Amino acid sequence: MVGMYAPSRRLLTATLAALLAATTLVACTKEPEPGSALDAFAAGWPGTGWDGKVTFVDPDNKPVPGTDVAAQLKAYAGTLTPPTAKSAGKPTVTKDSAAGKLHLDWTLPDGAHWEYSTDVKLTKGKVNGEDAWNVVWQPQVVHPDLQPGASLATKQVKAQRGGIVDAKGETLMSARPVVVVGVEPQKITNLPALTTLLDAAFKSIKVAVDLGDLADRVKAAKPDSFVELVTLRREAYDQIRKDIRDLDGTVFREETRELAPTRVFGRALFGSVGEVTKEIMDANPGKYQVGDQVGLFGLEKKYDERLRGTDGFQVVITSKTSTGTTREQQVYDTDAVNGQPLKVTLETKAQNAADAALATKTDRRTAIVAMRISDGHVVAVANGPDGGGDNLAFVAQVPPGSTFKVVTAYGVLDNGSVTSNTVVNCPKTFTVDGRVFKNAHDFELGAVPFHTDVAKSCNTAFASLAPKLGPDGLAAAGTALGLGTKWDMGVDCFTGAVSSGGSAAERAAAAFGQGTTIVSPLAMAGAIAAVARGKWKQPIVLLDPAPAAVAEDGPTLKTSTLNQLRPALREVVTAGTGKALADVPGGPVSGKTGTAEYDANPAHTHAWFVGWQGDIAFAVFVENGGDSTSSAVPLAEAFLRALNKA
Repeated sequence: MVGMYAPSRRLLTATLAALLAATTLVACTKEPEPGSALDAFAAGWPGTGWDGKVTFVDPDNKPVPGTDVAAQLKAYAGTLTPPTAKSAGKPTVTKDSAAGKLHLDWTLPDGAHWEYSTDVKLTKGKVNGEDAWNVVWQPQVVHPDLQPGASLATKQVKAQRGGIVDAKGETLMSARPVVVVGVEPQKITNLPALTTLLDAAFKSIKVAVDLGDLADRVKAAKPDSFVELVTLRREAYDQIRKDIRDLDGTVFREETRELAPTRVFGRALFGSVGEVTKEIMDANPGKYQVGDQVGLFGLEKKYDERLRGTDGFQVVITSKTSTGTTREQQVYDTDAVNGQPLKVTLETKAQNAADAALATKTDRRTAIVAMRISDGHVVAVANGPDGGGDNLAFVAQVPPGSTFKVVTAYGVLDNGSVTSNTVVNCPKTFTVDGRVFKNAHDFELGAVPFHTDVAKSCNTAFASLAPKLGPDGLAAAGTALGLGTKWDMGVDCFTGAVSSGGSAAERAAAAFGQGTTIVSPLAMAGAIAAVARGKWKQPIVLLDPAPAAVAEDGPTLKTSTLNQLRPALREVVTAGTGKALADVPGGPVSGKTGTAEYDANPAHTHAWFVGWQGDIAFAVFVENGGDSTSSAVPLAEAFLRALNKA
């Protein structure tokens, strides 16, 4: 165009480049966002990861050091572990202030999560001469109801422990009152005299308490400490209360403990409940707290999770009032879930009868197990002395001695190699491959019918019958009666291990319950019940929770075999080694005595009796009991008399 200035292409290009550079410079100096400050605050909670990335002011806009905020966060959290914090959404900005939200997730001691959101204010200010967003620090950032000086805390809400009940739902194991007896060192004026008086009081109620190291324990304890001596059931304590309550030095705590009706009732089976030990806590980190009650052995330990239930927790804000008292405001809670009970088959009358019988023999370990023949339910599990430590009735692994003649007799009668009237000689001794077998007290019967050999318990006659069973016939007979088979009772038990094969001498020994055969009282009770019932049925002791894989019933035993075996076992009581049971009330008793050598010394023997009366089959075992007629049979008599007492 004529008369006007037209810029060159080079000038236009330079101008455009300058404009673009200016635009880029503006983009590099973008205003700070409050969301970045909130994110950094959340990511660094509780103050270990801020590293100067977050600045704080109080509600009056005065600076607050980050170290102070970190210290207050720890104080406000109280007994809780720090939460996971995240910013929730983009803050709303109004001029030089912003409103954001934090999402807090606290993990409580039981693993539950307590989650909520809090409001966080931010204000714009200068940090090192540059614009920045400051977090307005106040207690409500942690929880809306928090005030200065207050803190959060958790309180445990204990679940009620499930009990152990019988088949009808009647309580067997439940919370019962106890008194913990102890001494306080600073209150003791005459320790030897105190020890003598306490010992006499405890013995008067037949409670064994070892006070031999009491002097050392008192010396090692702090003056005001509680030196525990024994925990007594309330009814036992009440018997000696007047004798020990006012003694100089005695102190007492009243508590509740999970206990059976009596001290010995099902003790080895049920187990006990007590304060969690350091060993249990170390083996289960984070699971228990000091003071928790847990199962220590037996069913109480095996099913502790079910019985304990789940404790609940309350989260409270604690603060001091103007009068100095503590104020609590509950802000969250999780419900306690009470434990579920165990349902067992034990029956109180039968259990008490078994316990009473064993109470008559306190110098060695004993066991009685009784079961109902019709359904296999175990009605009594007693262990002595004093309830036993191990559940010997279920888990003992001991030779059965002559009680195993029931199995051998079943085997030879069932395969037809003998009948109950077949004459089977009973000499004083019988030798197999150079090994000499003999009878108790060296008796001999001569040529007598087999049922007499059973009734009189002739070892030599049974040793002579071993070849008629072959190498594995004895094991097969044991299997038919449930021995050595796989059971699932929901509790530890030993089903037996029957000798199979071996030398001729081993098979001869096994024929009368020696050799390598081992059993438990429970296994032998199951075997004798099979003879009485006509087929083997797995013993049952736990109804709920029911065992996952209860064994199927065994095969039906031949009537022709049982019609010969049962009369022979009845003859044991009417004319044989169990004659002391002939007059017990409750009806006819059938069974078999047993004396079992358990080491190389023939004088070392366990004593047995297995049998049945009516619908109850039972086994009695006395460790190192000697002759069965003088130890096991009297216990069987005591059990049956107590069981049939009106």
